[in-house]
Amino acid sequence: MSDTEQNPEFEKLIDYIKSQRGFDFSGYKRSTLLRRINKRLQFLGMENYGKYLNYLKLEPQELVELFDTVLINVTGFFRDSSTWEYIQNQIVPHIVARKQPQEPIRIWSAGCASGQEAYTLAIVFAEVLGVEQFCDRVKIYATDVDMAALNQARLATYNAKEFDGLPAEILEKYFYKIDNFYRFRPNLRRSLIFGRHDLIQDPPISHLDLLTCRNTLMYFNSETQAKIIARLHYALNTGGFLCMGKAEMLLCRSSSFATVDLKRRIFIKTQQNTRREHLYSMTQNDKNEQTNYLVSNSRLRDAAFEASPVVQLVINIKGQLALANEAARQMFALGTKDIGRPLQDLELSYRPVELRSLIDQVYASHRSTTIGGVAWTNSTGEIAYFDVQINPLVNFSGKILGVSVVFTNITSSKKLQDDVEKANQELEMAYEELQCTNEELETTNEELQSSNEELETTNEELQSTNEELETMNEELQSSNEELQTMNEELRLRSDDLNQANAFLESVLSCLHSGVIVINRDLQIEIWNHQAENLWGLRHEEVQGQHLMNLNIGLPVEQLRQPLRSCLTGEEKNIVVNVVAIDRRGRTIQCNISCNPLYSATKEIRGAILFMEVNSNAS
Repeated sequence: MSDTEQNPEFEKLIDYIKSQRGFDFSGYKRSTLLRRINKRLQFLGMENYGKYLNYLKLEPQELVELFDTVLINVTGFFRDSSTWEYIQNQIVPHIVARKQPQEPIRIWSAGCASGQEAYTLAIVFAEVLGVEQFCDRVKIYATDVDMAALNQARLATYNAKEFDGLPAEILEKYFYKIDNFYRFRPNLRRSLIFGRHDLIQDPPISHLDLLTCRNTLMYFNSETQAKIIARLHYALNTGGFLCMGKAEMLLCRSSSFATVDLKRRIFIKTQQNTRREHLYSMTQNDKNEQTNYLVSNSRLRDAAFEASPVVQLVINIKGQLALANEAARQMFALGTKDIGRPLQDLELSYRPVELRSLIDQVYASHRSTTIGGVAWTNSTGEIAYFDVQINPLVNFSGKILGVSVVFTNITSSKKLQDDVEKANQELEMAYEELQCTNEELETTNEELQSSNEELETTNEELQSTNEELETMNEELQSSNEELQTMNEELRLRSDDLNQANAFLESVLSCLHSGVIVINRDLQIEIWNHQAENLWGLRHEEVQGQHLMNLNIGLPVEQLRQPLRSCLTGEEKNIVVNVVAIDRRGRTIQCNISCNPLYSATKEIRGAILFMEVNSNAS
């Protein structure tokens, strides 16, 4: 019997107990289990497990005795008083402070034996909350695999020895005496529910604020302990407390709990439940291949979720952050304490995008929504861009359990898109410039064609002009010859005229009379030398001057009327005697003769004045 692993009779015994009572001892430590079963064999005087198995089949009551031997129910009111004092002064006030005024408080006493621990929990919470609040809000679930112990616990009746060391005021406040026994008060008793529960096979009670499982895990092997711890973790709310026995150390190595008081073995749940934990809690037999496959698959899924480079968050229906993978924790600087916190208390609820309103839209529409190109500035100041997708999470019945928020990094694609857009803009600008250049070239070509046509037209015009110029040149040559002939004639005439003028000058110079020739406007045309001597003005000074405007010694006003008569042809050879002053200032008697000057056509074109000094008068 020493080698139980190789003893098929021992295995048959364990399988029979499981088939008859549904209790699986395979998770118990073999050394402890062997020692306690051997104790029954010694008591009955049996030598092997085969005979004991036959005895169990004949005497079913022996199963009760065996359970009493294997499942040692050692318990008591306020056992390890320092632990209960810490729970009453520290843990319970913390639980109450986290709850709303009328929010229920759920407690589980796992492995409660005959109920003393469960009633101790009731007393502790009633002391903190008050009896009325305790009855309204607190629900204590007390479970064990030993039905005999549970039946005793349901009676809530204990002998006086059970209360040794309990203060009298507590005993009187929460119990009433019946003969030599004390019974827990009925109004408080209604808050406690007792039931059979196998920590290995049965699903855990959930949504707990406090769970006590003291000196129970030590009877199980390490693999079974791990499964039970996973179930206990699943049963607790985030921030819920777990109280263990002083001899139980495995929990200290679990990352799912944080230590509150190591000496008293009090821990707090720090992580949300995962699908893997739920499957752990539902596992009934480690030999169930389908369940093990689900557990393994769940672990694989959790590992994939955790290792995913895509930032992923899960928000439950209560608006709490339920899950965040490694990428999300790094991006938003999330810690273990942030898991389970309300989303509205976290910065990520509004930065880089307002998530709460988007989540409300998803809840209302039952459809996913996506926000593209959300900018996020990390701790180093670099800007990254994400597509934020919010997906509803529903169960098989279509009920929404929460949402998943996925941040897909599109920085590279955004940069590539920006580069493409920039390149497209540059291409469009280049195309527009090319189009403008093409249009300008077409316009220039048209202008060149027009210019070419104009040049051709101009060339033809120039050719015509050249021909005309040649003709004109010939005409000019002919005209030049004519002009030369005319010029020669004019030269000859000019010579004749010069000779005539010279002759006239000689004649005028030879005359002893002053001669003045005027036109019809009385402007002087000829002023001979004798006139210069008389009046002191040279020919150049008076030529073109109005006779009446001359300021000389000659009284020209006396000549106005004779000149008018002469110019009109009324009279000819009019003689006027006037007193004048010559250029030397002498007074002279001057005889002036006025005669009309005729043109070649016999028209009067002016007048001639002859002035002679009357020497007799002087």
